[in-house]
Amino acid sequence: MSYIPKVDRSACSAHGDCVDIAPGVFALGETAEVIGEGSDKEILKAAKSCPALAIEVIDSETGETVYP
Repeated sequence: MSYIPKVDRSACSAHGDCVDIAPGVFALGETAEVIGEGSDKEILKAAKSCPALAIEVIDSETGETVYP
């Protein structure tokens, strides 16, 4: 499996929890943005850490939403 994170910039409150957990995947400016790749575990953990639920995780093989 391979997860793809997508940030809903209109929902992001720029808390930065995702960057703390996955700095190779996310960066923080006015909002979070995806800058790279990471392990499925790391991406899912970062998404679950977002207090605004602004990160959607997609399974690249099936196209289905894994989280939220």
